[in-house]
Amino acid sequence: MRRKVNLFSSIDWFTVLLYLAMVFLGWVNIYSAVYNEEFDSIFNISQRYGKQLIWIIAAIVLAMIVILIDSQFYQLFAYIFYGLAILLLLLVLVFGAEVHGSKSWLAIGSFQLQPSEFAKLGTALALARYLTSHNVNLAKLPHLAISLIIMFTPAVLIMLQPDMGSTLVYASFFILLYREGLPNSLFFMAIAVVILFFLTLIFEKLMLLLIIFSFALIVFGFIEKSLKKSLVAALLFLGIAGFLKAVTFFVPALELTLYRIIFISLGASSVIYIILAFTQKIRSVFLVLTMLVSAVLFTYSVDYVFHNLLESHQRTRINIMLGFETDPLGMGYNLNQSKIAIGSGGLSGKGFLQGTQTKFDFVPEQSTDFIFCTVGEEWGFLGTAFVVILFATLLLRLIFIAERQRSAFSRVYAYGVISILFFHFVINIGMTIGLVPVIGIPLPFFSYGGSSLWAFTILLFILVRLDASRMELLR
Repeated sequence: MRRKVNLFSSIDWFTVLLYLAMVFLGWVNIYSAVYNEEFDSIFNISQRYGKQLIWIIAAIVLAMIVILIDSQFYQLFAYIFYGLAILLLLLVLVFGAEVHGSKSWLAIGSFQLQPSEFAKLGTALALARYLTSHNVNLAKLPHLAISLIIMFTPAVLIMLQPDMGSTLVYASFFILLYREGLPNSLFFMAIAVVILFFLTLIFEKLMLLLIIFSFALIVFGFIEKSLKKSLVAALLFLGIAGFLKAVTFFVPALELTLYRIIFISLGASSVIYIILAFTQKIRSVFLVLTMLVSAVLFTYSVDYVFHNLLESHQRTRINIMLGFETDPLGMGYNLNQSKIAIGSGGLSGKGFLQGTQTKFDFVPEQSTDFIFCTVGEEWGFLGTAFVVILFATLLLRLIFIAERQRSAFSRVYAYGVISILFFHFVINIGMTIGLVPVIGIPLPFFSYGGSSLWAFTILLFILVRLDASRMELLR
Protein backbone atom coordinates (compact mmCIF):
# COMPACT_ATOMS: atom_id res chain seq x y z
CA MET A 1 0.00 0.00 0.00
CA ARG A 2 1.16 3.52 -0.84
CA ARG A 3 -0.11 6.91 0.19
CA LYS A 4 0.35 10.39 -1.24
CA VAL A 5 2.90 12.68 0.41
CA ASN A 6 4.15 16.20 -0.29
CA LEU A 7 7.34 15.64 -2.28
CA PHE A 8 8.79 19.09 -1.60
CA SER A 9 8.46 18.80 2.19
CA SER A 10 9.76 15.20 2.19
CA ILE A 11 13.09 16.01 0.55
CA ASP A 12 16.10 15.87 2.86
CA TRP A 13 17.14 19.49 2.38
CA PHE A 14 20.14 19.14 4.67
CA THR A 15 21.70 16.68 2.21
CA VAL A 16 20.84 18.99 -0.69
CA LEU A 17 22.53 21.93 1.09
CA LEU A 18 25.65 19.84 1.73
CA TYR A 19 25.72 18.95 -1.96
CA LEU A 20 25.35 22.59 -3.05
CA ALA A 21 28.05 23.71 -0.60
CA MET A 22 30.51 21.10 -1.94
CA VAL A 23 29.77 21.93 -5.57
CA PHE A 24 30.19 25.67 -4.92
CA LEU A 25 33.47 25.18 -3.04
CA GLY A 26 34.69 22.87 -5.78
CA TRP A 27 33.92 25.48 -8.44
CA VAL A 28 35.72 28.22 -6.49
CA ASN A 29 38.79 26.02 -6.02
CA ILE A 30 38.82 25.03 -9.71
CA TYR A 31 38.81 28.75 -10.51
CA SER A 32 41.77 29.23 -8.19
CA ALA A 33 43.62 26.15 -9.52
CA VAL A 34 43.55 27.23 -13.17
CA TYR A 35 43.18 31.00 -12.72
CA ASN A 36 44.20 32.98 -15.80
CA GLU A 37 44.67 36.74 -15.40
CA GLU A 38 43.76 37.30 -19.06
CA PHE A 39 40.39 35.63 -18.46
CA ASP A 40 39.78 36.58 -14.86
CA SER A 41 35.97 36.29 -14.96
CA ILE A 42 34.83 33.13 -13.18
CA PHE A 43 32.01 32.93 -15.75
CA ASN A 44 34.31 32.79 -18.79
CA ILE A 45 33.30 29.57 -20.59
CA SER A 46 36.57 29.41 -22.54
CA GLN A 47 38.28 28.42 -19.28
CA ARG A 48 37.80 25.35 -17.12
CA TYR A 49 36.00 27.28 -14.38
CA GLY A 50 33.48 28.60 -16.90
CA LYS A 51 32.90 25.12 -18.34
CA GLN A 52 32.51 23.73 -14.83
CA LEU A 53 29.77 26.29 -14.18
CA ILE A 54 27.88 25.01 -17.23
CA TRP A 55 28.24 21.45 -15.95
CA ILE A 56 27.09 22.53 -12.49
CA ILE A 57 23.95 24.11 -13.95
CA ALA A 58 23.33 20.98 -16.02
CA ALA A 59 23.91 18.84 -12.90
CA ILE A 60 21.32 20.82 -10.94
CA VAL A 61 18.84 20.37 -13.82
CA LEU A 62 19.59 16.63 -13.78
CA ALA A 63 19.05 16.56 -10.02
CA MET A 64 15.65 18.21 -10.45
CA ILE A 65 14.66 15.69 -13.14
CA VAL A 66 15.76 12.81 -10.92
CA ILE A 67 13.67 14.20 -8.06
CA LEU A 68 10.55 14.57 -10.24
CA ILE A 69 10.65 10.98 -11.57
CA ASP A 70 8.61 8.45 -9.60
CA SER A 71 10.82 6.58 -7.13
CA GLN A 72 9.57 3.17 -8.33
CA PHE A 73 11.12 3.89 -11.73
CA TYR A 74 14.64 3.38 -10.37
CA GLN A 75 13.88 -0.03 -8.93
CA LEU A 76 11.91 -1.13 -11.98
CA PHE A 77 14.63 -0.16 -14.46
CA ALA A 78 17.69 -0.94 -12.30
CA TYR A 79 18.86 -3.79 -14.53
CA ILE A 80 18.27 -1.64 -17.64
CA PHE A 81 20.57 1.06 -16.23
CA TYR A 82 23.16 -1.62 -15.48
CA GLY A 83 22.87 -3.09 -18.97
CA LEU A 84 23.30 0.35 -20.57
CA ALA A 85 26.39 0.93 -18.42
CA ILE A 86 27.90 -2.37 -19.58
CA LEU A 87 27.07 -1.49 -23.20
CA LEU A 88 28.79 1.90 -22.89
CA LEU A 89 31.86 0.25 -21.37
CA LEU A 90 32.00 -2.17 -24.32
CA LEU A 91 31.58 0.68 -26.80
CA VAL A 92 34.38 2.70 -25.24
CA LEU A 93 36.77 -0.24 -25.71
CA VAL A 94 36.01 -0.19 -29.44
CA PHE A 95 35.31 3.46 -30.24
CA GLY A 96 36.81 5.24 -27.24
CA ALA A 97 39.16 8.20 -27.51
CA GLU A 98 42.54 7.57 -25.91
CA VAL A 99 43.51 10.10 -23.24
CA HIS A 100 46.71 9.68 -21.19
CA GLY A 101 47.12 6.12 -22.44
CA SER A 102 43.58 4.98 -21.51
CA LYS A 103 40.53 4.41 -23.70
CA SER A 104 38.12 5.84 -21.15
CA TRP A 105 36.17 8.42 -23.15
CA LEU A 106 33.43 8.39 -25.77
CA ALA A 107 33.74 11.45 -28.01
CA ILE A 108 30.48 12.91 -29.34
CA GLY A 109 31.61 15.89 -31.40
CA SER A 110 33.44 18.22 -29.00
CA PHE A 111 31.71 16.60 -26.02
CA GLN A 112 33.38 13.70 -24.20
CA LEU A 113 31.67 11.25 -21.86
CA GLN A 114 33.40 8.90 -19.42
CA PRO A 115 31.19 5.78 -19.10
CA SER A 116 33.13 4.40 -16.13
CA GLU A 117 31.74 7.20 -13.96
CA PHE A 118 28.14 6.20 -14.75
CA ALA A 119 28.85 2.47 -14.48
CA LYS A 120 29.18 2.85 -10.69
CA LEU A 121 25.62 4.20 -10.61
CA GLY A 122 24.33 1.28 -12.70
CA THR A 123 26.13 -1.22 -10.48
CA ALA A 124 24.70 0.28 -7.28
CA LEU A 125 21.18 0.06 -8.71
CA ALA A 126 21.64 -3.50 -9.98
CA LEU A 127 23.05 -4.72 -6.67
CA ALA A 128 20.18 -3.08 -4.79
CA ARG A 129 17.67 -4.76 -7.11
CA TYR A 130 19.29 -8.19 -6.88
CA LEU A 131 19.98 -8.20 -3.13
CA THR A 132 16.35 -7.31 -2.41
CA SER A 133 15.04 -10.07 -4.68
CA HIS A 134 13.11 -12.92 -3.13
CA ASN A 135 15.13 -15.07 -0.68
CA VAL A 136 18.59 -13.75 -1.65
CA ASN A 137 21.07 -14.67 1.09
CA LEU A 138 24.73 -13.68 0.85
CA ALA A 139 25.67 -16.58 3.11
CA LYS A 140 24.77 -18.87 0.20
CA LEU A 141 27.54 -19.30 -2.36
CA PRO A 142 25.37 -18.99 -5.54
CA HIS A 143 23.85 -15.72 -4.33
CA LEU A 144 27.23 -14.34 -3.32
CA ALA A 145 28.70 -15.39 -6.68
CA ILE A 146 25.98 -13.52 -8.61
CA SER A 147 26.54 -10.42 -6.47
CA LEU A 148 30.28 -10.55 -7.19
CA ILE A 149 29.61 -10.98 -10.92
CA ILE A 150 27.40 -7.86 -10.87
CA MET A 151 30.17 -6.00 -9.01
CA PHE A 152 33.18 -7.05 -11.02
CA THR A 153 31.87 -7.30 -14.61
CA PRO A 154 32.12 -3.51 -15.10
CA ALA A 155 35.37 -3.51 -13.10
CA VAL A 156 36.97 -5.96 -15.55
CA LEU A 157 35.81 -3.92 -18.55
CA ILE A 158 37.23 -0.74 -16.99
CA MET A 159 40.50 -2.52 -16.24
CA LEU A 160 40.80 -3.31 -19.97
CA GLN A 161 40.77 0.43 -20.82
CA PRO A 162 43.02 0.42 -18.67
CA ASP A 163 41.89 2.61 -15.74
CA MET A 164 43.08 1.04 -12.49
CA GLY A 165 41.74 3.87 -10.32
CA SER A 166 38.13 3.46 -11.45
CA THR A 167 38.54 -0.33 -11.34
CA LEU A 168 39.48 -0.30 -7.67
CA VAL A 169 36.38 1.71 -6.77
CA TYR A 170 34.31 -1.46 -7.21
CA ALA A 171 36.01 -3.02 -4.19
CA SER A 172 34.07 -0.46 -2.13
CA PHE A 173 30.87 -2.46 -2.70
CA PHE A 174 32.13 -4.97 -0.14
CA ILE A 175 30.95 -2.41 2.44
CA LEU A 176 27.43 -2.73 1.01
CA LEU A 177 27.65 -6.53 0.95
CA TYR A 178 28.82 -6.60 4.56
CA ARG A 179 25.88 -4.45 5.66
CA GLU A 180 23.50 -6.75 3.80
CA GLY A 181 24.67 -10.00 5.34
CA LEU A 182 28.08 -10.94 3.93
CA PRO A 183 29.51 -13.36 6.54
CA ASN A 184 32.11 -11.79 8.83
CA SER A 185 34.66 -14.40 7.81
CA LEU A 186 34.40 -13.44 4.12
CA PHE A 187 34.48 -9.71 4.83
CA PHE A 188 37.58 -9.95 6.99
CA MET A 189 39.09 -12.33 4.46
CA ALA A 190 38.74 -9.59 1.85
CA ILE A 191 40.49 -7.16 4.21
CA ALA A 192 43.20 -9.77 4.85
CA VAL A 193 43.76 -10.10 1.10
CA VAL A 194 44.35 -6.34 0.82
CA ILE A 195 46.78 -6.41 3.76
CA LEU A 196 48.58 -9.44 2.33
CA PHE A 197 48.89 -7.65 -1.00
CA PHE A 198 50.86 -4.82 0.59
CA LEU A 199 52.86 -7.17 2.81
CA THR A 200 53.90 -9.01 -0.36
CA LEU A 201 55.28 -5.78 -1.76
CA ILE A 202 56.98 -4.74 1.46
CA PHE A 203 58.66 -7.93 2.70
CA GLU A 204 61.02 -10.43 1.14
CA LYS A 205 59.59 -13.87 0.41
CA LEU A 206 61.43 -15.45 3.35
CA MET A 207 60.05 -13.01 5.91
CA LEU A 208 56.60 -13.17 4.32
CA LEU A 209 56.46 -16.97 4.64
CA LEU A 210 57.29 -16.70 8.34
CA ILE A 211 54.59 -14.01 8.84
CA ILE A 212 51.96 -16.13 7.06
CA PHE A 213 52.94 -19.23 9.05
CA SER A 214 52.84 -17.33 12.35
CA PHE A 215 49.41 -15.95 11.54
CA ALA A 216 48.18 -19.46 10.59
CA LEU A 217 49.37 -20.75 14.00
CA ILE A 218 47.48 -17.96 15.77
CA VAL A 219 44.31 -18.74 13.82
CA PHE A 220 44.72 -22.47 14.54
CA GLY A 221 45.10 -21.84 18.26
CA PHE A 222 42.11 -19.47 18.24
CA ILE A 223 39.84 -21.98 16.45
CA GLU A 224 40.93 -24.91 18.60
CA LYS A 225 40.98 -22.75 21.75
CA SER A 226 44.27 -24.42 22.58
CA LEU A 227 47.67 -22.75 22.78
CA LYS A 228 49.22 -26.19 23.20
CA LYS A 229 48.23 -27.34 19.69
CA SER A 230 49.71 -24.19 18.14
CA LEU A 231 52.96 -24.66 20.09
CA VAL A 232 53.18 -28.31 18.95
CA ALA A 233 52.73 -27.22 15.32
CA ALA A 234 55.43 -24.54 15.75
CA LEU A 235 57.86 -27.00 17.39
CA LEU A 236 57.21 -29.53 14.61
CA PHE A 237 58.07 -26.90 11.99
CA LEU A 238 61.18 -25.76 13.88
CA GLY A 239 62.28 -29.38 14.39
CA ILE A 240 62.09 -30.17 10.68
CA ALA A 241 63.83 -26.89 9.80
CA GLY A 242 66.58 -27.60 12.35
CA PHE A 243 67.05 -31.11 10.99
CA LEU A 244 67.39 -29.81 7.41
CA LYS A 245 69.85 -27.14 8.52
CA ALA A 246 71.94 -29.83 10.23
CA VAL A 247 71.85 -31.96 7.08
CA THR A 248 73.16 -29.07 4.98
CA PHE A 249 75.97 -28.59 7.51
CA PHE A 250 77.12 -32.20 7.11
CA VAL A 251 76.24 -32.49 3.40
CA PRO A 252 77.10 -29.09 1.83
CA ALA A 253 76.46 -30.46 -1.65
CA LEU A 254 72.70 -30.28 -1.04
CA GLU A 255 72.88 -26.45 -1.22
CA LEU A 256 69.69 -25.88 0.74
CA THR A 257 69.15 -22.14 1.17
CA LEU A 258 67.27 -20.82 4.18
CA TYR A 259 64.29 -20.04 1.95
CA ARG A 260 64.18 -23.63 0.66
CA ILE A 261 64.54 -25.01 4.19
CA ILE A 262 61.55 -22.98 5.39
CA PHE A 263 59.50 -23.90 2.34
CA ILE A 264 60.25 -27.63 2.71
CA SER A 265 59.61 -27.46 6.47
CA LEU A 266 56.22 -25.88 5.88
CA GLY A 267 55.32 -28.58 3.38
CA ALA A 268 56.54 -31.46 5.56
CA SER A 269 54.86 -30.21 8.75
CA SER A 270 51.63 -29.64 6.79
CA VAL A 271 51.66 -33.24 5.55
CA ILE A 272 52.25 -34.53 9.08
CA TYR A 273 49.37 -32.41 10.41
CA ILE A 274 47.07 -33.69 7.65
CA ILE A 275 47.81 -37.23 8.82
CA LEU A 276 47.15 -36.18 12.42
CA ALA A 277 43.92 -34.51 11.33
CA PHE A 278 42.67 -37.81 9.93
CA THR A 279 43.72 -39.84 12.95
CA GLN A 280 42.78 -37.32 15.65
CA LYS A 281 39.80 -35.85 13.76
CA ILE A 282 40.98 -32.24 14.02
CA ARG A 283 38.84 -30.66 11.30
CA SER A 284 40.23 -27.16 11.68
CA VAL A 285 43.58 -28.38 10.33
CA PHE A 286 42.16 -28.51 6.81
CA LEU A 287 40.73 -24.99 7.12
CA VAL A 288 44.00 -23.53 8.40
CA LEU A 289 46.10 -25.39 5.82
CA THR A 290 43.79 -24.22 3.04
CA MET A 291 44.21 -20.67 4.29
CA LEU A 292 47.99 -21.13 4.50
CA VAL A 293 48.34 -22.57 0.99
CA SER A 294 45.98 -19.93 -0.46
CA ALA A 295 47.99 -17.15 1.18
CA VAL A 296 51.28 -18.50 -0.20
CA LEU A 297 49.83 -18.89 -3.70
CA PHE A 298 48.35 -15.39 -3.47
CA THR A 299 51.75 -13.88 -2.66
CA TYR A 300 53.21 -15.46 -5.79
CA SER A 301 50.28 -14.23 -7.91
CA VAL A 302 50.72 -10.70 -6.54
CA ASP A 303 54.39 -10.84 -7.43
CA TYR A 304 53.48 -11.93 -10.97
CA VAL A 305 50.79 -9.28 -11.39
CA PHE A 306 53.03 -6.54 -10.00
CA HIS A 307 55.95 -7.30 -12.29
CA ASN A 308 54.13 -8.50 -15.42
CA LEU A 309 50.64 -6.96 -15.63
CA LEU A 310 50.97 -3.50 -14.05
CA GLU A 311 52.33 -0.68 -16.17
CA SER A 312 55.76 0.63 -15.21
CA HIS A 313 54.33 3.94 -13.98
CA GLN A 314 51.86 2.08 -11.76
CA ARG A 315 54.67 0.01 -10.23
CA THR A 316 56.67 3.16 -9.66
CA ARG A 317 53.78 4.91 -7.93
CA ILE A 318 53.29 1.98 -5.55
CA ASN A 319 57.03 1.83 -4.82
CA ILE A 320 57.07 5.57 -4.12
CA MET A 321 54.16 5.22 -1.70
CA LEU A 322 55.94 2.35 0.08
CA GLY A 323 59.17 4.35 0.26
CA PHE A 324 61.22 2.07 -2.02
CA GLU A 325 61.73 4.87 -4.56
CA THR A 326 61.79 8.64 -4.39
CA ASP A 327 61.94 9.91 -8.00
CA PRO A 328 61.04 13.52 -7.06
CA LEU A 329 61.36 14.69 -10.67
CA GLY A 330 59.63 11.71 -12.31
CA MET A 331 56.67 9.63 -11.16
CA GLY A 332 56.97 11.05 -7.65
CA TYR A 333 56.76 14.63 -8.88
CA ASN A 334 52.98 14.98 -8.48
CA LEU A 335 53.00 13.59 -4.96
CA ASN A 336 56.04 15.60 -3.91
CA GLN A 337 54.56 18.88 -5.17
CA SER A 338 51.20 17.96 -3.65
CA LYS A 339 52.76 17.57 -0.20
CA ILE A 340 54.64 20.85 -0.61
CA ALA A 341 51.43 22.66 -1.60
CA ILE A 342 49.38 21.31 1.30
CA GLY A 343 52.18 21.74 3.83
CA SER A 344 52.93 25.30 2.76
CA GLY A 345 49.37 26.34 3.57
CA GLY A 346 50.05 26.22 7.28
CA LEU A 347 47.14 26.83 9.63
CA SER A 348 45.02 29.29 7.65
CA GLY A 349 46.54 29.17 4.16
CA LYS A 350 48.09 31.73 1.84
CA GLY A 351 44.77 33.21 0.81
CA PHE A 352 42.48 33.02 -2.21
CA LEU A 353 44.45 33.07 -5.51
CA GLN A 354 47.70 33.44 -3.54
CA GLY A 355 48.98 29.87 -3.79
CA THR A 356 52.40 29.80 -5.45
CA GLN A 357 52.32 26.06 -6.16
CA THR A 358 48.92 26.59 -7.73
CA LYS A 359 49.68 29.80 -9.58
CA PHE A 360 52.83 28.44 -11.25
CA ASP A 361 51.36 25.02 -12.14
CA PHE A 362 53.79 22.99 -10.04
CA VAL A 363 51.15 20.31 -9.40
CA PRO A 364 49.84 18.63 -12.57
CA GLU A 365 46.10 17.80 -12.69
CA GLN A 366 45.52 20.29 -9.89
CA SER A 367 41.96 21.03 -10.93
CA THR A 368 41.02 17.34 -11.19
CA ASP A 369 42.66 14.57 -9.14
CA PHE A 370 44.75 16.98 -7.02
CA ILE A 371 42.12 19.64 -6.31
CA PHE A 372 42.62 19.04 -2.58
CA CYS A 373 46.09 20.62 -2.92
CA THR A 374 44.52 23.95 -3.81
CA VAL A 375 42.35 23.77 -0.70
CA GLY A 376 45.39 22.96 1.46
CA GLU A 377 47.65 25.67 0.05
CA GLU A 378 45.17 28.56 -0.08
CA TRP A 379 42.96 27.72 2.91
CA GLY A 380 45.43 25.83 5.10
CA PHE A 381 44.68 23.26 7.77
CA LEU A 382 41.42 25.01 8.63
CA GLY A 383 40.22 24.78 5.04
CA THR A 384 41.17 21.12 4.60
CA ALA A 385 39.60 20.28 7.96
CA PHE A 386 36.41 22.00 6.86
CA VAL A 387 36.31 19.96 3.63
CA VAL A 388 36.92 16.72 5.55
CA ILE A 389 34.16 17.66 8.03
CA LEU A 390 31.80 18.38 5.11
CA PHE A 391 32.40 14.93 3.65
CA ALA A 392 32.16 13.23 7.04
CA THR A 393 28.88 15.04 7.71
CA LEU A 394 27.50 13.99 4.33
CA LEU A 395 28.49 10.35 4.86
CA LEU A 396 27.02 10.26 8.36
CA ARG A 397 23.83 11.86 7.07
CA LEU A 398 23.59 9.25 4.31
CA ILE A 399 24.03 6.46 6.87
CA PHE A 400 21.19 8.00 8.88
CA ILE A 401 19.07 8.18 5.70
CA ALA A 402 19.91 4.57 4.83
CA GLU A 403 18.85 3.25 8.21
CA ARG A 404 15.49 5.04 8.21
CA GLN A 405 14.34 3.54 4.90
CA ARG A 406 11.22 1.40 4.87
CA SER A 407 12.10 -0.07 1.48
CA ALA A 408 14.89 -2.68 1.38
CA PHE A 409 15.83 -1.51 -2.14
CA SER A 410 16.30 2.06 -0.91
CA ARG A 411 18.43 0.95 2.03
CA VAL A 412 20.72 -1.23 -0.09
CA TYR A 413 21.07 1.48 -2.73
CA ALA A 414 21.88 4.02 -0.01
CA TYR A 415 24.79 1.88 1.17
CA GLY A 416 25.95 1.63 -2.43
CA VAL A 417 26.09 5.44 -2.57
CA ILE A 418 27.87 5.57 0.77
CA SER A 419 30.43 2.98 -0.33
CA ILE A 420 31.31 4.83 -3.54
CA LEU A 421 31.54 8.29 -1.96
CA PHE A 422 33.54 6.99 1.00
CA PHE A 423 36.07 5.25 -1.27
CA HIS A 424 36.54 8.30 -3.51
CA PHE A 425 36.86 10.62 -0.51
CA VAL A 426 39.40 8.51 1.38
CA ILE A 427 41.51 7.48 -1.63
CA ASN A 428 41.61 10.90 -3.30
CA ILE A 429 42.68 12.74 -0.15
CA GLY A 430 44.96 9.84 0.81
CA MET A 431 46.83 9.99 -2.49
CA THR A 432 47.36 13.77 -2.27
CA ILE A 433 49.13 13.36 1.09
CA GLY A 434 51.00 10.16 0.22
CA LEU A 435 49.02 7.59 2.22
CA VAL A 436 47.91 5.61 -0.85
CA PRO A 437 49.30 5.27 -4.39
CA VAL A 438 48.38 7.93 -6.94
CA ILE A 439 45.67 6.06 -8.87
CA GLY A 440 43.80 9.00 -10.35
CA ILE A 441 40.22 9.23 -9.10
CA PRO A 442 38.29 12.49 -8.60
CA LEU A 443 37.17 14.07 -5.34
CA PRO A 444 33.35 13.98 -5.52
CA PHE A 445 31.69 17.33 -6.30
CA PHE A 446 35.07 19.14 -6.13
CA SER A 447 37.14 17.88 -9.05
CA TYR A 448 36.82 19.40 -12.51
CA GLY A 449 34.86 17.34 -15.03
CA GLY A 450 31.33 16.99 -16.30
CA SER A 451 31.08 13.18 -16.32
CA SER A 452 32.12 12.75 -12.69
CA LEU A 453 29.96 15.65 -11.46
CA TRP A 454 26.87 14.42 -13.32
CA ALA A 455 27.40 10.81 -12.24
CA PHE A 456 27.85 11.72 -8.57
CA THR A 457 24.87 14.09 -8.75
CA ILE A 458 22.54 11.46 -10.21
CA LEU A 459 23.90 8.87 -7.78
CA LEU A 460 23.14 11.10 -4.78
CA PHE A 461 19.81 12.49 -5.91
CA ILE A 462 18.31 9.10 -6.74
CA LEU A 463 18.85 8.39 -3.05
CA VAL A 464 17.31 11.75 -2.11
CA ARG A 465 14.29 10.83 -4.26
CA LEU A 466 13.99 7.36 -2.76
CA ASP A 467 14.23 8.83 0.72
CA ALA A 468 11.58 11.45 -0.06
CA SER A 469 9.13 8.68 -0.94
CA ARG A 470 9.79 6.54 2.14
CA MET A 471 6.67 7.88 3.87
CA GLU A 472 4.56 6.71 0.94
CA LEU A 473 5.06 3.14 2.14
CA LEU A 474 2.73 1.91 4.84
CA ARG A 475 4.23 -0.57 7.27
